[in-house]
Amino acid sequence: MNDRIEHLVETGGERLDVFLARLSPDLSRSRIRKLIDDGHVAVDGRPGKASTRLVAGQSVTLEVPPPSPAELQPWDVPLSIVFEDEHLIVIDKPAGMTVHPAPGNEHHTLANAVLAHAPDIEGIGGELRPGIVHRLDKDTSGLIVVAKNERAHAHLSDQFKSRGVSKVYLALVAGHPSPREADIDAPIGRHPHDRQRMAIVSKGRSAITRYRVVASYERSTLVEARPRTGRTHQIRVHLASVGHQVVGDTTYGRPAEGLSRQFLHAFRLAFEHPATGETVRFTAELPADLRSYLDRLVPADGAG
Repeated sequence: MNDRIEHLVETGGERLDVFLARLSPDLSRSRIRKLIDDGHVAVDGRPGKASTRLVAGQSVTLEVPPPSPAELQPWDVPLSIVFEDEHLIVIDKPAGMTVHPAPGNEHHTLANAVLAHAPDIEGIGGELRPGIVHRLDKDTSGLIVVAKNERAHAHLSDQFKSRGVSKVYLALVAGHPSPREADIDAPIGRHPHDRQRMAIVSKGRSAITRYRVVASYERSTLVEARPRTGRTHQIRVHLASVGHQVVGDTTYGRPAEGLSRQFLHAFRLAFEHPATGETVRFTAELPADLRSYLDRLVPADGAG
């Protein structure tokens, strides 16, 4: 049964989506937009549009349908949990694990594992990805946060959209970037000839990544990468675009002997806790495969 909420517009001029976001803090802006687009919002009894400018005295009705049954099957596998409370879980995701189901892999994903760990999370966000508010590529390891209730989901989703989340990755790249610290500001979109890849395209979405050299080796460099936007494959595409492909990245670079995946790890994560409002910070050290590979490299000119 749908939850039905009615609001009376007291002051006109506000957009419908902004009006509902202000009065429905438990719903993310993207969820509100989808409810409007799907016809679950009416203004004076007629379907509304997100851009509708409201007039004082109008009645806005919002119907929130029950979450679509998550077609996920719990996958009981150990998770490396960095932090957990009643609002969220921070997980150190291993390389090789997909975040959410996709054709060919519907059962062995992080979402399935989270559902086994916290069954009450099913349906959070009204999606088939319960609690998931961001993602990491399958072969990227490191920190990911999962919401455990609707309010946390809305709060975290809005932080990611407003770029209020600090994400720091460690990447080993080919060659020696110069300058040692800089922004890569280039729009990213689907590759014009290969839909499985992303590329720098003039009509792509704005994307900015800041990198900083951490350590130099004979043929490669360890960098910190801070994506200021959240485009698909952003760090990998940006670094490759300036001639410094992530080591082991077979999509945008080349395989690396002794490394079975790209050298990219979500090292640090910081955001505002959705319940306390305090900034929380988490760190996940390099996993064994990346640390072992790094330890075999020869420092450049004695650098560590």
